[in-house]
Amino acid sequence: MGEPAAAIQIGNYRLGKNLGIGAFGKVKHATHVITGHHVAIKILNRKRIGDLDMADKVKREINILKKCSHPHIIRLYEVIDTPTDIFVVMEYVSNGELFDYIVSKGRLVPDEARHFFHQIVAGVEYCHFHSIVHRDLKPENLLLDADNTLKIADFGLSNTMRDGDFLRTSCGSPNYAAPEVISGNLYAGPEVDVWSCGVILYALLCGSLPFDDESIPNLFKKIKSGMYSLPSHLSSLSRDLIPRMLVVDPMKRITIPEIRQHPWFQHKLPQYLKFTPDLLEQQEKVLDMEAVEDVCAFLRLGATRDKVEAAVMRKVGRTDLRVAYELILDSKRSRQRAAEVAMAQQVAASSTPPAFASNSGNSSPSSQPTPPALAMQLQVQQQQRAEQATAALTRRSVSPQAPHPQQAGRRRRWYLGIQSKKEPAHVMTEVYKALAALGCEWLIQDSYRIKCRWRVQGAANETIWIKIFLTLYKVQASIYLLDFLKIEGNPFDFMTLCARIITELKALSQASRQQQHKQQQTQNARRSSQEHVSETRPPAALDR
Repeated sequence: MGEPAAAIQIGNYRLGKNLGIGAFGKVKHATHVITGHHVAIKILNRKRIGDLDMADKVKREINILKKCSHPHIIRLYEVIDTPTDIFVVMEYVSNGELFDYIVSKGRLVPDEARHFFHQIVAGVEYCHFHSIVHRDLKPENLLLDADNTLKIADFGLSNTMRDGDFLRTSCGSPNYAAPEVISGNLYAGPEVDVWSCGVILYALLCGSLPFDDESIPNLFKKIKSGMYSLPSHLSSLSRDLIPRMLVVDPMKRITIPEIRQHPWFQHKLPQYLKFTPDLLEQQEKVLDMEAVEDVCAFLRLGATRDKVEAAVMRKVGRTDLRVAYELILDSKRSRQRAAEVAMAQQVAASSTPPAFASNSGNSSPSSQPTPPALAMQLQVQQQQRAEQATAALTRRSVSPQAPHPQQAGRRRRWYLGIQSKKEPAHVMTEVYKALAALGCEWLIQDSYRIKCRWRVQGAANETIWIKIFLTLYKVQASIYLLDFLKIEGNPFDFMTLCARIITELKALSQASRQQQHKQQQTQNARRSSQEHVSETRPPAALDR
């Protein structure tokens, strides 16, 4: 018999069995030879990527994953480039897709569905905090590890949002896509992920999809009209939450902060998921000295605390030190979270007799383990920061016909831009007048969005163009916001243009008020004159 083939090693990874085959190549199981931890490696063939014209898609997914460090988002450890292939080293999850889990078990019991939904919402909130919209959330893209911890994966259709920008690309799976996506309308981003989360929650609790049809046109018709039914076995709280997520009008759709505050979501929420994304970011800035010691022990020669700190905190120096640290720390935190959840379940089961168990949807203080001192300090401002972290991403395009939805959370009291209580059409008319008065040139993107440019005379009579977007948003009932977004040009010239537009709009508004005042005075004078004439005229003779 021949000798067994030697294992192939790429960098610090020994390749193992195939886990699957993707569009650009294989996905393989691998072992990190320094720490012994398991990883998954996507092998992307450069030629195939080029043939399919998917270089931008691959680059976008890698850049997005580099930004993310969250317990419920698939982790990217490093990227190894070769002339023929790109090796993307990622977190290994062994239990497959949530889709297969639902198919095998059917509808889940409420607590298990809530367990997964907690993790989905936490991961999506983190994405939105980093201005990332997934756009293809579905059970097939939600992976489960050995402890059935959920990980959001496949960011190939994701996009990065910029303040003031809208997306139009119709992408994702039709059954989970929001009405505005399949209609080709502009959308801000977070609201389409909320819709997909609503479809997933329905699938978790019902074992089926709310919108399904063999005919794609019929499927789109159902989605656009919001045609679906809620099974009778659903609880009253879940029957309240799902319809608020599957609202056809994105302006009326519930937001992630509002989902977080919903009683159904709050029930049995693990302590670590109560931390908002900005607090998780603070945690990442603290070096775990136990993990540092483990790295030094594994690597021995050449590994010092200072070198590990430089690699982890400043991303300089040796990549192998950073990767070893992240693998060790992720494994440690995963065990801690699993133990915390198990402890919370055990305490809840033992502290509340079944006969007196509350069905209010709110967990009692005894149902959660006592958090450490740091956790108590971080938790104080979590709700306020959650609203601040996501509010900038949930602004909607103005819709004069649609009433503004009632907000379940606390309303934001400050905005950027010019506020107006006038009708949207009147506001836009004044904007056009102001731009014309300033000599601007513009291109109408849609009814409430303008791309314009303004000529500035630079040094040596050089012509410089300042380019901006003007967008009208609805922020409250009958209150609209004109937002300025710089596209191109010097920031100081941009601020000058904004100031001149504001000044011109104020002048137009004042002139409009004066004209209205004169018209009112004229009408009052005419009315007074008519009343005076009627008083002095002799009474008409009575008809006999």
